[in-house]
Amino acid sequence: MTSAQASEEIDISRRRSQRLVGAAVHQHKALTRAGLSERAFTFAFSGLVYPQIWEDPVVDMEAMELADGQHVVAIASGGCNVLSYLTAAAVRITAVDLNTAHIALNRLKHASLRHLDSYEAFHRFFADAAAADNVRLFDEQLAPHLDAETRRYWTARDWRGRRRITAFARGFYRTGLLGRFIATGHGLARALGGNPARIVTARSLEEQRQIFEREIRPLFGKRLVRRLLDRPATLFGLGIPPAQYDALREGRAMHEVIEERLERLACGFDLADNYFAWQAFNRAYGRGAGAPLPPYLRREAFETLRQRIGEVRVLNVSLTDYLAGLPAQSVDRFVLLDAQDWMTDGDLASLWGEITRTAKPEARVAFRTAGTTTILPGRVPEMILGKWHYEAGRSAELGARDRSAIYGGFHLYIKAA
Repeated sequence: MTSAQASEEIDISRRRSQRLVGAAVHQHKALTRAGLSERAFTFAFSGLVYPQIWEDPVVDMEAMELADGQHVVAIASGGCNVLSYLTAAAVRITAVDLNTAHIALNRLKHASLRHLDSYEAFHRFFADAAAADNVRLFDEQLAPHLDAETRRYWTARDWRGRRRITAFARGFYRTGLLGRFIATGHGLARALGGNPARIVTARSLEEQRQIFEREIRPLFGKRLVRRLLDRPATLFGLGIPPAQYDALREGRAMHEVIEERLERLACGFDLADNYFAWQAFNRAYGRGAGAPLPPYLRREAFETLRQRIGEVRVLNVSLTDYLAGLPAQSVDRFVLLDAQDWMTDGDLASLWGEITRTAKPEARVAFRTAGTTTILPGRVPEMILGKWHYEAGRSAELGARDRSAIYGGFHLYIKAA
């Protein structure tokens, strides 16, 4: 294939992402202020967004109570949680996503579990994610086993002429829309006299608090920071579309909400057990034997994942469309991440109609919201939602333990027996 042909294939892939994401996000006519904002988000979201996703898989697994043989349907995103679920039980997982870049990342991870010859190689690729040897491993051990579309994605060149796979030699977690947003935030903070990276030098929760108050809290008193955060387009870098921006605000100034959530991330959990904080403040996972990592990247999980990875499928399709093709009562667990914050009432009704049809008795649905409360009552018809029980107490308990700290609420629904 010539470079021109490869470029055309990548353009087709990106356009497919834009079409699928646009169908989920666009709620207003194009030539309106809201419509233009939605389309700007669609363009931003059609490339790689999340090199690591920001939902705590330990919370998910406690909520789902996974058991061998169950069928789990989940939003794929960057794939960290899907693989982490496999450490809990021998489940069958179907992971769906609108974004073709996320599909390519998931498939690269799955091929790495199948074909890299050691945990050390897997760890170097996805935990360190900044070693020159990763490119050689891709060319020699992974690329021959990838489907053509995934291989084209990782061998395509960026605007600097570098193959995408070389991000794993330079620092993969500093790439993608989220990685660039975090980098911009660090740069702005330093220009204004703060240094968020100092958080990772703390040796106790007390020191974490002291550094936050010294290096980060004063930034939110800056007029520039407030004005930037109060603009919806600024938060496109967090993967937050216009509709979710309003849900996150809940009538408050956005800079107040971000300050509150960032404080929780920096001070609410011990750094020794919070890899989300390391990604936010260090822009990479910590180094060394005791560094906190997602469950799927821990040494003790490697052989289990290699044995179970054959039970995972990754599909570039909307969740509602995928469920519509399934038999009734065929799914045990659903993980929706924060996707419902994007949806209209009609979209929610369609999704929950399919969830209810395909859910087995006592099936569980877990999801997060930017705001603090569940968004379903009054928006999903009672004839559908009435078949589910909202676990309010358990939801609040698990949400308080979510180390990612960026969501307002975690929610668990259980279908009636």
